[in-house]
Amino acid sequence: MLVLAVAAFSVAWWLGLYLAGRDPSDAAMSRAGLGLVSYALALALSVFDGTVVDAVGYVLAGLPALIWAGVLIALLPPEDPYRAPADRVWRWTVLPLGVAELVAAAVVGGWWEPLTAALVLLPLAAALVLVWRSMTRGPVGLRQGVVLLATLLFGLGAVAVLVPFGWLPDGVVLASVGIDLLVLGVVVAVTNALEAGEALGADLRRSAVGAGLAAVVFGGQVGLVSLAVDDGDRAALRALAFGVVAAAIAVVTLASSIQALLDRVAFAGTPDLRSSRAELRDATDALPRRDEGASLAALDDDAFTRLVRDALRNYGDLGKLVSSPLLALPAVDARLAGREGHALDRATELKALLLESIERLRPREAEFGTSEEWRYFNALYFPYVAGIRPYRRQPDLSGLDDVSRRAFDWLRRYVPERTLYNWQNAAARVVARDLRARVD
Repeated sequence: MLVLAVAAFSVAWWLGLYLAGRDPSDAAMSRAGLGLVSYALALALSVFDGTVVDAVGYVLAGLPALIWAGVLIALLPPEDPYRAPADRVWRWTVLPLGVAELVAAAVVGGWWEPLTAALVLLPLAAALVLVWRSMTRGPVGLRQGVVLLATLLFGLGAVAVLVPFGWLPDGVVLASVGIDLLVLGVVVAVTNALEAGEALGADLRRSAVGAGLAAVVFGGQVGLVSLAVDDGDRAALRALAFGVVAAAIAVVTLASSIQALLDRVAFAGTPDLRSSRAELRDATDALPRRDEGASLAALDDDAFTRLVRDALRNYGDLGKLVSSPLLALPAVDARLAGREGHALDRATELKALLLESIERLRPREAEFGTSEEWRYFNALYFPYVAGIRPYRRQPDLSGLDDVSRRAFDWLRRYVPERTLYNWQNAAARVVARDLRARVD
């Protein structure tokens, strides 16, 4: 029984960490990962006894339903008018109140549990309705159908978790919920990879094999020790088994993030060395995500523009540009002048191409202006090339020249964040048309 529990925990824990770490900037990915991590912790606590353990396990088992409502909202198209307000309501109202409701139900129990199930699943149902409304405006694909079906099954399983009827063993209920969460997590990962023009299989296999080997090597040692101890010490060994396996999988799955943290400590006085190591590390992680079979000429305008938008967003990070399908642009080949070029070389040339396209948006009469004709250039050049972050609470202005400081002040004072986002989308379409001409 312990072996099965540790195995199920390992799969959920690994996939949750993988989703959260693959693209932290993607809300759907990070939230899906958080839901799986919460479910994995609930699985780990299910093999222990105790009032406090049961209460904590109840809260952790109910959290995925709350979190998945946020995942569905994040999966809505960016142009959906309900996405932004629904996300704010989920973030600042639904999630904190839902957690408080779960804690109250775990402490009080009894009649509070059916009420909690209704209140926790209501946001999930509302988010499902929003997704359905969005799907009715266009053709329904296989991925959307899987999301709807798995969410419905997940909702039924969540009811059984929050309101234990006793019809099925707790292990069966948790297993059914886990399968639905795993399916939903994989669908979110596939969606993220397709939207970014990246491959998923190779990177997913590499992470899974590494996590599996780590779990077997380190967890197996605890299992061997458990064979030689008395039954009275088994509880401590169970906790040790879950802790060792969780730590081993986390170290392997989040290796790049952990190395970056260690670099901050070890190379605190050498920022250039840290930056170079981070760039090489990002490039190494991005290589398995490259879709070698992608055809840029076969993409429609919206898909190509989305790739350009992603590349602009990663303009300052050469390592992340390595996974961009835009590396296959004929213009990149031309700039390499017949050289085969490694991934970093191609990313460097892509970065130069993007800068050329941005510079074409610059009016000729001055270094900086705020008129309408400067709109697209300012929206791309200063946030992405100059690296200014006008909406941060404590922005770092060190290293900025006078023109960039003027642009920072203007954006912060007179341009709302949503307006800048819209300008960037429109400017990205102009850049995409420029690059598209080099494909055709």
